Amino acid sequence: MRYFQFKYMVLAILVTFVSCKDKVKPDLISNSHRTNKPNIVLILADDQGWGDLGITGNTNLQTPNIDAIAKNGVMFDHFYVSPVCSPTRAELLTGRYFPRLGVYSTSAGGERLNLDETTIAQVFKEAGYTTAAYGKWHNGMQPPYHPNARGFDDYYGFCSGHWGNYFSPMLEHNGEIVKGEGFIIDDLTNKGIDFIDKNKDKPFFLYLPYNTPHSPMQVPDEFWGRFKDKELAMKYHGEEEENENFTRAALAMVENIDYNVGRVFNKLKDLKLEENTIVVYLSDNGPNGWRWNGGLRGKKGSTDEGGVRSPLVMQWKNNLPQGKRITQIASSIDLLPTLSELAQIQVKTLKPLDGKSLKALLMEDNPEWIPRVVYNHWNSGTSIRMDKYRLDNEDRLYDMLLDSEQTVDLSKKLPQLTDSLISLKRDWLQEVLPKSKDTEDRPFTLGHPDYVYTQIPARDGVAHGNIERSNRHPNCTFFTNWKSTEDRISWDVEVLAHGEFEVVLYYTAKERDLGSEFELRIGESTLKGTISKAHDPPLVGESRDRDPRIESYTKDFIPMDLGKMKLKKGRGNLTLKALKIPGEEVMDVRLLMFKRID
Repeated sequence: MRYFQFKYMVLAILVTFVSCKDKVKPDLISNSHRTNKPNIVLILADDQGWGDLGITGNTNLQTPNIDAIAKNGVMFDHFYVSPVCSPTRAELLTGRYFPRLGVYSTSAGGERLNLDETTIAQVFKEAGYTTAAYGKWHNGMQPPYHPNARGFDDYYGFCSGHWGNYFSPMLEHNGEIVKGEGFIIDDLTNKGIDFIDKNKDKPFFLYLPYNTPHSPMQVPDEFWGRFKDKELAMKYHGEEEENENFTRAALAMVENIDYNVGRVFNKLKDLKLEENTIVVYLSDNGPNGWRWNGGLRGKKGSTDEGGVRSPLVMQWKNNLPQGKRITQIASSIDLLPTLSELAQIQVKTLKPLDGKSLKALLMEDNPEWIPRVVYNHWNSGTSIRMDKYRLDNEDRLYDMLLDSEQTVDLSKKLPQLTDSLISLKRDWLQEVLPKSKDTEDRPFTLGHPDYVYTQIPARDGVAHGNIERSNRHPNCTFFTNWKSTEDRISWDVEVLAHGEFEVVLYYTAKERDLGSEFELRIGESTLKGTISKAHDPPLVGESRDRDPRIESYTKDFIPMDLGKMKLKKGRGNLTLKALKIPGEEVMDVRLLMFKRID
């Protein structure tokens, strides 16, 4: 291809990039409530690869219900997400690339979505929809980052990035600590089905962000029994070693997801809602292990094709075509503009969208579609995907139509195109990356005046002295090894409004350590407590793990009422400190819960 052809290709890309950003403007028209608006069910898997489905060619497992969405609706062959969990969820929620959104990590506050961003739930709620989310949130825990503060009327699940127990675990419902019922994906689906039933006569937006097949690898016996001794016909193609036991567990977890997707469809059919409900299914990144993935290079965490290519299937019975395959590239940033246009809802956001509506691709036989690029970024790695080519993190160029495994570098053969894409990458990074480190200096919010509960977990705290975190992956950890009055736990918090709070501590303690005394302090406000009840349960998880985990084991923590505490608005260190240790340790600490009572 000659230079001028490269020039016009890149020019088209640039025009598309600008037009995508400018296409959706805020405050164009107000939303009118319509009685015939389609319902939305958006289902997100966690760490499921593009190749973990029957519809993408994997014969190791059976996923008839997810496959049926593609057969009865539309499937995107080249749909892209971020390499890890919280960035994809942020993009899905906002229609904007995650580096713009304050998201820079998957834990310890770096997963939080900036407060000046508009979410898809807020868009649909403004349009008269009842909204709910059941599952793994992973974009902020304390209000106003909590899902109830981001447009969801009802929330049940956990807000952290991963969880340590999938069988009747500690969860939350609209901020209040509750106990789950049975296997977590079945439980979340039960809540979704109940929500559909309660809202069958009005438009609803249901978000089911599942947390499997993310580790720990736990799945009910019924599904594990199909895989534990199974010979895998399709295996990972690369030089890295596949852990086949881990693969079996992941595939068993996907089959459980498929079972629950079928349950959702059965409810829609029973209520005669299938024709008026758009169902979308995708995953949040590439596979969480080396396993068959269509020969694609990379896995979770990588910006290569295998790390960011996700299945996307969508059904809207008698409205979307049946069995259509779409080859043009699309991205998680496109879901908000697409679903809102299909529902005839005008998007009103504070910021311009990066995504574009895919309605034309979905509904038209020969749509006018300007070539575009999508960006995949994580940490210091960035790649660019065009319909035909991918420029990888090291600026190597691949023809993805002929070389989906990314084996032949064409950068020296096509230097003009390579240079143009490198320039696009540089300009994009300069535009979207934060110009300062302000997002890393955000305290954890406490006591929002509009919300009753604020959870302050060990995950967000800092241990001092001998105190240790139960695991280096902090999301579901607790603090332990508290042996000295010089030890302490602190949280950098900002109290958002004056108020009085009931404070509850979730803890465990051995019989030998009864009588330990401690103090909770922020500024001039203090509470004192004494360990008067022993509770020393075993760690749980190992007996249910189908493959050894890397995350923390968990245990049953019990609440201790510490009393009432008055807090003043402002930033400070919330600190737990021991005053007296008659035994060997003080206690293990899981979380503090503040309940506003004024």
